[in-house]
Amino acid sequence: MTGLIAEETLVRVCAVADLEVERGRAALLGGEQVALFLLADGSVHAVSNLDPYSGANVISRGIVGSRGEAPTVASPLHKQVFDLRTGVCLETQGKPDAALRVYPVRVTPDGVHVDVAGGAAGEDGA
Repeated sequence: MTGLIAEETLVRVCAVADLEVERGRAALLGGEQVALFLLADGSVHAVSNLDPYSGANVISRGIVGSRGEAPTVASPLHKQVFDLRTGVCLETQGKPDAALRVYPVRVTPDGVHVDVAGGAAGEDGA
């Protein structure tokens, strides 16, 4: 995901080669866990690893998929489905609306950089 990214808040997290297509990876940035996802099209998305429904840091272990044009991740605990671009929960499984915090990402030859200032929950940082 790309958007308006402040250079001073970018943190190199890993090399692209450290990520597997459609498999999540967790990283600790400051005091918050971030889930990173490399998609088949080469894009990288970063969202909060904290599942807003269970309170557990498990989103990086979720199942990657899609709903229409939206790349998604389903929580491994209760199967709520989140849009990786916006963080919005697309399938709440009968629970109240919730969203994941989304972090802008920049991929360079040096690696995957995450904007730790990030967007708010339900925003795409663009």
